[in-house]
Amino acid sequence: MLDSDLAGLYAVETKQLNRAVKRNIERFPADFMFQLTEDETAFLRCQSGTSKKERGGRRYLPYVFTEQGVAMLSSVLTSARAIQVNILIMRVFTRLRELHVNSSGLRQELDELRRLTNDRFQVVFETLDHLLAVEEKPKRKIGFTAKEKRAAYAVRR
Repeated sequence: MLDSDLAGLYAVETKQLNRAVKRNIERFPADFMFQLTEDETAFLRCQSGTSKKERGGRRYLPYVFTEQGVAMLSSVLTSARAIQVNILIMRVFTRLRELHVNSSGLRQELDELRRLTNDRFQVVFETLDHLLAVEEKPKRKIGFTAKEKRAAYAVRR
């Protein structure tokens, strides 16, 4: 989660959140928190509609917190609101993890079903290919050609 999003949830300014993190930087290793690059921030700016530096906005590259980083924020930010927000965020992360586990199980089931379906329908596809491969006899055109019309007229006389 972005530092600005977390600050909004905790009802503090982004600079206050980042200041608290920097005071306790030893609690936030690289797998708990990292800073976005200029390119990533430019992409983010296009997506979120934030202003450029010249017209206000952020002066520093934003920080991103992982699930563990968000959990560590509860030890840095100790207000009652911070504790409640942290509990809610951890529940969301837990639910996302459950959904991911369920989706990977579902993915395995779909792959197995696809394999079984391919095996069963392989016979159908082979039969269809065989039927389509049979040479078709040229069909006679409907109506008469000029030659046939003359021959038919000659027979009637």
